[in-house]
Amino acid sequence: MHCVKVLLAFVVCLGTTRGLYFHISETEVKCFIEEVPAETMIVGKYKTQLFEEGRQMWLPSSPGIGMHVEVKNPFGKVMLSRHYSAEGRFTFTSHDSGEHTICIGTNTTRWFGGNKLRVHLDIQIGEQAVNYPEVAAREKLGELQLRIRQLLDQIEQITKEQVYQRQREERFRLVSDSTNARVLWWSLGQTIILILMGIWQMRHLKSFFEAKKLV
Repeated sequence: MHCVKVLLAFVVCLGTTRGLYFHISETEVKCFIEEVPAETMIVGKYKTQLFEEGRQMWLPSSPGIGMHVEVKNPFGKVMLSRHYSAEGRFTFTSHDSGEHTICIGTNTTRWFGGNKLRVHLDIQIGEQAVNYPEVAAREKLGELQLRIRQLLDQIEQITKEQVYQRQREERFRLVSDSTNARVLWWSLGQTIILILMGIWQMRHLKSFFEAKKLV
């Protein structure tokens, strides 16, 4: 029973979305890091608001406002680089496990007038990025069939997460083993240097005492 509860909690965690908002100024770029397993779809939805001084409130931005989105994989290779309007969505699929960098900024400097722009960003990962009503309509799935499809997608995402966690543990173990080996060799090197310095000092002192005829 406990294992079932843990599995359900894990499914709920996978089903959460990363919703937030942030402020940017002219030519400013904000970057976010999403750690995802391989072959996982990521969908980002955003909308922008511009602060109106006269009414002292955030209002929807004009359609002329442009946003630029760039996504890099864990190796720094650009996977997506496109210009979008004031409100839209971007989609990409991770081909490698690891940290993917998502950068969002403005592609123009003519409409700000010194004001800040508020960007609402919602990032959906894995099966949460799938539009299931659209899938049901396209594939003509019933309610039960659609629910089974969702559960299968959740199980597939859990499997990908488990594989990714195993890969992380393996990398961490290799790094730990390498670090421990380096610490060991460093300690041995220090010990050898201290022994050699002690021998040299003893020989130097012996030569000094003999030259002074103290021994």
